[in-house]
Amino acid sequence: MRAQLLEYARRRDATDELRGFRQHFAPPVNAQGEPLVYLCGHSLGLMPRAARRYVEEELQDWERLAVLGHEHARRPWIPYHTQLTGGLAYLAGARADEVIAMNSLTVNLHLMLATFYRPAGKRTRILMEAGAFSSDRHAVTSQIAWHGLDPQAHLIELAPAAGAHSITQEDLDACLEQNGATIALVLWPGVQFRTGQAFDLHKVVAAAHRAGCIAGLDLAHAIGNLPLSLHDIETDFAVWCSYKYLNAGPGAIGGCFVHQRHFAAVPASRLQGWWGHEAATRFRMDPQFQPEAGAAAWQISNPPILSAAPLLASLELFKEARIERLRAKSVGLTDYLEQLLRPLSAAVEVLTPRAPAERGCQLSLRILGNATRGRRVLERLTELGAICDWRDPDVIRVAPVPLYNTFEDVLRFGERLEQALRDNP
Repeated sequence: MRAQLLEYARRRDATDELRGFRQHFAPPVNAQGEPLVYLCGHSLGLMPRAARRYVEEELQDWERLAVLGHEHARRPWIPYHTQLTGGLAYLAGARADEVIAMNSLTVNLHLMLATFYRPAGKRTRILMEAGAFSSDRHAVTSQIAWHGLDPQAHLIELAPAAGAHSITQEDLDACLEQNGATIALVLWPGVQFRTGQAFDLHKVVAAAHRAGCIAGLDLAHAIGNLPLSLHDIETDFAVWCSYKYLNAGPGAIGGCFVHQRHFAAVPASRLQGWWGHEAATRFRMDPQFQPEAGAAAWQISNPPILSAAPLLASLELFKEARIERLRAKSVGLTDYLEQLLRPLSAAVEVLTPRAPAERGCQLSLRILGNATRGRRVLERLTELGAICDWRDPDVIRVAPVPLYNTFEDVLRFGERLEQALRDNP
């Protein structure tokens, strides 16, 4: 049986038109130098091998040119962020002037909320999913408090129905129908970080707009994972990090989207910094702020070059691979993983929806018994050379990433999970 499974996995890999991209990434290895089974790209993507060259070139230019590198480096540092624009616009489904690489996700979320969360009259509340990523919730509650409001009264957290793991579109529609007149802004994930549920963002944005609300998206687990169409679905704003599926390294530069319809009327509430000033006159240091065109006006500071350089390497690979092909492979990999898990259903519950349209790369697993057993299984998986991760209270997250994972990776994970369960009855 094992031989048949291995033959199938290798046959799928041999016919995979994207198989060559794996060689462009550096996998972690064990003490014997053998690659580990790495299914944790939802948390930290693998290093593109070209990232080392990009960073070293910036270090060389810093050493060689010092301050002159701002204008004379191989990739001049002043307009450095503009080299990221095309790749991010492609992955976001946006116009080039609607995206900007800057800051980190939570900083960008604060900047967006400062502009778009303007409580007035009855519309004072923010709606987000229950169990949202903690940093998002911290940002939202602090923004509500910043306006002198009580987060307990002005934050709505929508949870799945009793006994369910996922929030349906009908749940969201009903919440907005009931509370929409009091909601100023909806902040929703592209993919829920703990359960792995992917949402139909066109429907999410449309529902928020029907209720008269601003629609903002956290795409940390969606960009580079799913095809996006932020411009066409008329998202108001979106934020993301780039160290997960975008493979830009720990703490890498984040990104932001602002729909073009918000450009015409310059928001008085937009927080300003010198890098958001128009590039042509920025270094005159005039006291009057003149905004740069488009989303670039929301910039605060010059970009961190050494954390932006690896993203260039990764975006080049996305441009060649194409997100539509990556998505097709992702559906196959994740479906194969789910098939391998079905014989283990007495010990493993899959929390992520089964429908391909409702998930990306990630499957979230609950080891039946209790959280202590789940932890032991995760620790044993690590000992066996399979890398995934844990999210409290009791979730193991697994993600076969199509840029560098294979069907054989998925098979080997399934074998190791089966062994870890036997070792922890």
